[in-house]
Amino acid sequence: MKKFLLLGLFCVAFLLGYSFNRLTNPVNKGPRVTGLGGIFFKAKDPKGLEAWYSKNLGIRVGDYGANFEWHQGMDSTKKGFTVWAPFKETTKYFQPSEKQFMINYRVEGLTQLLAQMKAAGILPTDSVEKTSYGDFVHLMDPEGNKIELWEPNDVGYAKMGSNTTK
Repeated sequence: MKKFLLLGLFCVAFLLGYSFNRLTNPVNKGPRVTGLGGIFFKAKDPKGLEAWYSKNLGIRVGDYGANFEWHQGMDSTKKGFTVWAPFKETTKYFQPSEKQFMINYRVEGLTQLLAQMKAAGILPTDSVEKTSYGDFVHLMDPEGNKIELWEPNDVGYAKMGSNTTK
């Protein structure tokens, strides 16, 4: 009986410690990436590729690509969006990256995140662009891939009336 009691106490202590760690761990707080905001890639025929994906995979494409709508965490009232968009093969939008794709990361605390990155010697390739649907800035990763950081305003994004793929 004492062994089961000790085992039970050990399990309770472990779960309490684990829960406390999850709540207080700095990785879970402050400026950080919270998800993928979009996948952007180059294509020889973006409109043709969009049509193919629409016809064959049911992706509903609008003016800015396909918008995948989802709900944030346990709060079903907070919408989030992930964009999928082919760009013309000749686009300059990915420069200075020579790669064929760019990933857009959803972030929290963009200003603080940029300050942390600057302190680490990582500088953006442009200045923060503020829009009604969020703030954007670009960086280069160590492999030479251009990435986009987006602190979204999902309410503003939803007001744009984009078709979503659900």
